[in-house]
Amino acid sequence: MKVEPIVYGDRKVYSVPAFSRGIASWLSRLPAVWVEGEVTELRRSPAWQTVFLTLKDPESGATLPVVIRRDRFDRLELDLADGERVHAHGRAELYEARGELSFRAATIERFGLGEHLAALERLKKKLATEGLFAPGRKRPLPFLPRRIGLVTGTDAAAKQDVLTTITTRFPPARIVVAETLVQGARAAAGIVEALQLVAGLPEVDVIILTRGGGSFEDLLPFSDETVVRAVAACPVPVVSAVGHEQDTPLCDLAADVRASTPTAAGKLVVPDLAEVLERLERTRAGVERGARRTLETQEQRLVRSHDRLRRAPALAVERKHARLEATAGRLRALSPRATLGRGYAIVRARDAILRSAAAVSAGERIEVEVGDGGFGAVVE
Repeated sequence: MKVEPIVYGDRKVYSVPAFSRGIASWLSRLPAVWVEGEVTELRRSPAWQTVFLTLKDPESGATLPVVIRRDRFDRLELDLADGERVHAHGRAELYEARGELSFRAATIERFGLGEHLAALERLKKKLATEGLFAPGRKRPLPFLPRRIGLVTGTDAAAKQDVLTTITTRFPPARIVVAETLVQGARAAAGIVEALQLVAGLPEVDVIILTRGGGSFEDLLPFSDETVVRAVAACPVPVVSAVGHEQDTPLCDLAADVRASTPTAAGKLVVPDLAEVLERLERTRAGVERGARRTLETQEQRLVRSHDRLRRAPALAVERKHARLEATAGRLRALSPRATLGRGYAIVRARDAILRSAAAVSAGERIEVEVGDGGFGAVVE
């Protein structure tokens, strides 16, 4: 719509709405541009169709209001926070009701450190979905590794910390060192190559991957996807000791064990020799005491067994004699002689035992047997 002024004689005067519409019309002819700044005053609500934020220049303090459609902002999945530096692409526009200049963004991208953080977060989610960080795939460290692999930077202080810790705690330890670049564009490929080389050496049972502290950019190679996958695929357990305790590169998540410092890594892979010897001495003494107690117990059992065997024949004869006496007593109790001894008699007639008075007649001769002998009789 064409903006027309109000004519007062030789003067053309625009109303406030007309002026704002005119400015808005001119702004709409400007091309879309990229604007850089730090995010501040981010405001978003599910009830709003628009997301509001302000871009601030950290040096001059200049600010620019920015608006973007909420559905478009949500699709970007930026999870922005105040202070992050971004690039916003869009056009300038004027809010006519208030005459306020703003910037309508079509898209927003992180820039610098924020961009790297966003990329790392996406990679972290991807690798976590594949299971590379799962606790179930973590392997325990060997108690006494035959050889220890150490992948580190050239002349790095971290390397010396690890070597000093290991040799102090366990002097017989055997260590193979692979030095490589640990920062810069070629570092990731060098780390992967060194890791695979050490893992392929005979008798290497554990590998320490380490470097000292540094800036966020310095530690980026240890979050490179190829390095993280190489750590996860390593055939022997890997201890990651990269940066300081507050640093957490992605290789820490893929490693079997994370150490807060290179010195802590050295303590993890070998035991303290003095403690091992002390433990062995306690174990030896315990085995000796146990063997002595066992021997004494067996000796006592042998003495008791010998005593039982010595007394066994006499006990057996006594038991047999007692059984025989018991049997004889039962036989005597059941013998007819015993019955006769108690005052009973056995009467026979015609060589048969009489069981009824009707079986004999008066004047018939009978034989009477009592306990101590017998005699003849005639029935009356």
